[in-house]
Amino acid sequence: MNEAPPRVLTIAGSDSGGGAGIQADLKTMLALGVHGMSVVTAVTAQNSLGVQGAWEVPVEAVRAQFRSVVDDIGVDAVKTGMLSSVPLVECVADLLTTLPPDVPVVVDPVAVSKHGDTLLAPDAQQVVRDVLLPRATVVTPNLAEAAALTGLRITDAASQRDAAERLLERGPRWVLLTGGHLAGPAVDLLTDGTTEVLLEAPRQDNRHTHGTGCTLASAIASWLARGDDVPEAVRQAKAYVTGALSQGFALGTGIGPVHHGWALGAAGGAQRGG
Repeated sequence: MNEAPPRVLTIAGSDSGGGAGIQADLKTMLALGVHGMSVVTAVTAQNSLGVQGAWEVPVEAVRAQFRSVVDDIGVDAVKTGMLSSVPLVECVADLLTTLPPDVPVVVDPVAVSKHGDTLLAPDAQQVVRDVLLPRATVVTPNLAEAAALTGLRITDAASQRDAAERLLERGPRWVLLTGGHLAGPAVDLLTDGTTEVLLEAPRQDNRHTHGTGCTLASAIASWLARGDDVPEAVRQAKAYVTGALSQGFALGTGIGPVHHGWALGAAGGAQRGG
């Protein structure tokens, strides 16, 4: 009998276009050699042009999906994405408290889609800060999400560091603040308040970047499930996403997705980055 691979659970919304959300998470997990499982929190009508509609899954259905997976199959890491409303954020934060303390949790505080569509109710921002971030092993906001969570205007490396420090005050063990929207080199900042790691990658001349944030958070969760510590998991995830960005492709008439399968090789999943 074959040994089961590491198990990673994504708690997020569905993207009908397949570029982000649950679909991107599961593709990333497959590419990185882990077994992906899902708790669907919302269904979207979405394509390369934007989000045409979104419908929340009832809280009781979210809770039932989680218990069904965790109580029978178990998990080695969890990633959260689109939670959309106060009741869903509170429900998921409560469920995360029932996990064993050694199960890492990667929180992607999704607020706005790549096309500018709102995916998190304004009144849910405070709840994310108060009850979800304290559950996070790593939180992975982009600049816009970090600005919304901290109230800071982030324009350079100094304000990026200030925002990361303010997020750490909310309770996550690590903050990965991506810098793709800053001028100059794309530098991500990873810190736990003591250790600081800067991760720089060349900018990709490719407009097809849909799903980048989901993919990054899922890749981190996958490498954590495989046994890496946080800095190494983030380095490996960054290498995977950089490759996926470089291979992003046109789909539909708008912004296409990153290429989640670019690194697929042998049955063991993607190889480590440099």
